[in-house]
Amino acid sequence: MHHNRSSFLVDGDNKKQVLSDRELLTGLFFRLLPYQILLIVINAINGIVDTLYASNVLGKSAMIAIGLYAPITHFLYAASIMLVGGSQILYGRYIAVKRESVNSVFTIDIILSVILSIVTSLIMIITAVTGATRIVVDTEPDLSMFNLYLIGQSIGIPALVLGQQLFAFLSLENQSKRTMIASISCFVMNAILNHLFVVILPIGIFGLALSTSLSYWTFLLIQAQYYFAGKSEWRFDFKICNWQDGKDIARLGVPGAISRLVETLRCVIVNYLIIAYVGTVGISSFAASNSVMAIFWPVVFGMMAVSRMLYSISVGEKDRRSLIDTMYISTVKGMLVIFAVIAFIVLFAKPLTFLFYQDPQDPVFGMTVMGLRLLPFCMILSLVCTQFTCYAQTIERKNLAVVLPTTDGMIGVVCWSLILIPLFKMNGLYIANILNGVICTAIIVIAACICLKRFPRNLEDLMAIPEDFGAGDSDRLDITVHDMDEVVSISEKIVDFCKDHGIDQRRSFLAGLSMEEMAGNVVAHGFTKDNKKHSIDLRVVCDDKEIILRCRDNCRAFNPSDRYKVNEQDEVGKNVGIRLVYKIAKEVSYQNLLGLNVLTIKI
Repeated sequence: MHHNRSSFLVDGDNKKQVLSDRELLTGLFFRLLPYQILLIVINAINGIVDTLYASNVLGKSAMIAIGLYAPITHFLYAASIMLVGGSQILYGRYIAVKRESVNSVFTIDIILSVILSIVTSLIMIITAVTGATRIVVDTEPDLSMFNLYLIGQSIGIPALVLGQQLFAFLSLENQSKRTMIASISCFVMNAILNHLFVVILPIGIFGLALSTSLSYWTFLLIQAQYYFAGKSEWRFDFKICNWQDGKDIARLGVPGAISRLVETLRCVIVNYLIIAYVGTVGISSFAASNSVMAIFWPVVFGMMAVSRMLYSISVGEKDRRSLIDTMYISTVKGMLVIFAVIAFIVLFAKPLTFLFYQDPQDPVFGMTVMGLRLLPFCMILSLVCTQFTCYAQTIERKNLAVVLPTTDGMIGVVCWSLILIPLFKMNGLYIANILNGVICTAIIVIAACICLKRFPRNLEDLMAIPEDFGAGDSDRLDITVHDMDEVVSISEKIVDFCKDHGIDQRRSFLAGLSMEEMAGNVVAHGFTKDNKKHSIDLRVVCDDKEIILRCRDNCRAFNPSDRYKVNEQDEVGKNVGIRLVYKIAKEVSYQNLLGLNVLTIKI
């Protein structure tokens, strides 16, 4: 493989082609993003609804209980991310070469989720009942509130962890509507039950936690119905488990969960510093600020979730170009979204604070306002950090995949907090979170310098993709097709490209003919099925004298092998182009990945 020029340092037709190549991937990225954001937003909104009832109905002790529960929330999210991330990465690798193995990944993921969630719930109940929570807080009524909240939350943990796993697999199966219905139902159920249990009955903070737990079970059951009905492509089957997959899920997933795992310890340390230098009023303020921020952080984490799916599939297909394009779309185009989010939060800091505290003279009010004016700026560099963490995890750059999330999740914030909280109280904590991003960005640059042995000049340099990964620019031809007029020129371009790479005239001609036939078939039939804008990304790779053709489009799902089998048996005169390609190709494979049709042909 030769990578003799940077794909971001091109101009003229080459630059135009690079931009064109990103069209399909950009459309896919922003189509998947709202659903990934929705899952996290619903959890965040549930959190803010809980804090609203806690602050306005139950009082500050309830807010303290929610704040003290934060480390457990981080732990559960970390564990879920580990399972989701490891499963998705393994899915991306298997889907291109060992599609049948995905059932093993799915089964083991569910088994591990059940074990994790049940054990966690039992520990929480035992801790609350035995009074072991005194190690965290020993004053009343804060202690009693916290114990009741733990017991109520423990009921929903199995549903929370399992629901997040099913959400990830349903997203891969392009079941976005079902996940959206489940997410909205979760929110509605929590809102109704909160009012019922906290205001009407009332059963206090236990009812607050119970509402959330029951909403999680609603979320899980709506999604599980798809699997109970046998509609899923993947199935739970204990007999086919390859337990090595369990080890791989953990190995691949841990780097992505490190940030959340160490955030658990960070929360404990930061809570201690707040109590020591500010008091419990600082905990109440930070809980309110975090509740608001939790509604907007899903934009960053949603981008990470979408990118992880796309990175995983790109690695499985050894698709260098898509790997780079995904990073570009998420960091460059995604940053525009982040700036809009920051502007909104800062502009409405005071109105958002009034949701929790109505007295502007109360110290907690001013602390919360400043939190909402400063904390949003963390999101700028956090977007970059989370994307590079996800990328390093997927491509297995192990050192960066460990150091970066560890620094982001704990080391950076804690170090700055130890210095700044004693000096500037709550504002010191907010500034510490912003400065944390600077440290993480420096780590990304330093890691790239070490790999390249020079200073990175562009985004691709920062990624430091291994030289032997995928096909370089000189070994790959990319063509984007928007209409039938562009189809007619495909064959000539492919034939010339193959000949330039030492492929004999016969196979060069067959490669051009195959791609022209398949692209023409997609334009003629796929483009006309609806009124949406469509395009086709064609790729030709010459690898060790083998020609690999890939056709990727965003039309309705269509497996040409199904049509080929029918035509072979019953309708010999139809779809001659498809039949011809299957006759001359050494291998033809079709997949529907995240709603995209992906056809791979080897000549």
